[in-house]
Amino acid sequence: MNAETRPPLKAAHPAYFTETVEQVHHWTDRLFSFRCTRNPTLRFQAGQFVMIGLMVEGKPLVRAYSVASAPFDEHLEFLSIKVPDGPLTSRLQHIRPGDEILVGKKSVGTLVPDALLPGKTLWLYGTGTGLAPFMSLIREPEVYDRFDKIVLLHGVREVKELAYQDFIEKELPQDEFLGEMVAPKLVYYPTVTREPFRNQGRVTDLIRSGKLFSDLGLPAFTPEHDRIMLCGSPEMLAETKELLEGMGFEEGANSRPGQYVIEKAFVEK
Repeated sequence: MNAETRPPLKAAHPAYFTETVEQVHHWTDRLFSFRCTRNPTLRFQAGQFVMIGLMVEGKPLVRAYSVASAPFDEHLEFLSIKVPDGPLTSRLQHIRPGDEILVGKKSVGTLVPDALLPGKTLWLYGTGTGLAPFMSLIREPEVYDRFDKIVLLHGVREVKELAYQDFIEKELPQDEFLGEMVAPKLVYYPTVTREPFRNQGRVTDLIRSGKLFSDLGLPAFTPEHDRIMLCGSPEMLAETKELLEGMGFEEGANSRPGQYVIEKAFVEK
C-alpha cells in the first residue's frame, strides 16, 4: 500500500505522535532503515528507544526501536530487520516516503552514559540492528567528553549487512561540527561471521582469544578502565553477560551505575 492508498492515521492514539516517512533505505533483503519527521516536543537521550509502529485494524501495533539519529537531529531514524511473518516488520518493511507511522511520546532505555561508572574506554557492541542506538551515541558530544576512546563493534553475518559503514568510517570523522571530537577517539571494528572480511568471527570469540585487542592495539577488558554497552540478539547478550561477569564486571542501571549495561528491548518481529 502506498501513500496514496493508505488512509491517513490522524489522531491515531494519544500515546503516539503521527509522523511522516521521508526516506527509506533497503540495505539488504533482511535489513532496512528509514527516516521520518520528528515532533519538536519529543525528547530523548542518545541510546534510548521509543515504541514505533502502525495502526492495524484500528489499533496501534508497535514494537520497541532504538533511535539511530542524534538527539539534536530534526528527524528520527530507525534501523529494522524484515521478518516475513512478523506482525509489525512484515508491514513496516513496505513503507514509502509520504506514509505515516506512529512514534511513542516516551523515550526510555539503559544504554545511556549515566548508567555507567566513569571509565577510560567505552565499548559499544551491537549485532545486526543492535547497531542502532550506537549510531546515536557516536554523535553525542557528551560521550566524547566522558571517555578517552570509544570503540564501536558491529557483528553481522554478511558484509552487506554492515549498515552505515561508509558513514562511520568516512563521513562522521569529517563532520563539520563533530569531526574534531570523533576523529581522534572513535574506533570502528566491523566483523563478519559467514564470509571473508578483514575481521572475521563472533565478537565474543574474538574477546576470548584476545584477537580483538591485538587487532586494535588496546589492552584487554578490565573492570577498572573499560565500560561496555551491549545491544543485539538475546543469545549474544546472555553469552557476553556471562563472559563479562566472569571478568568481574557488574551490570549497571539508570538508578545504579555499573561497568556494563544491556538493552533488553530488541526487535525480532
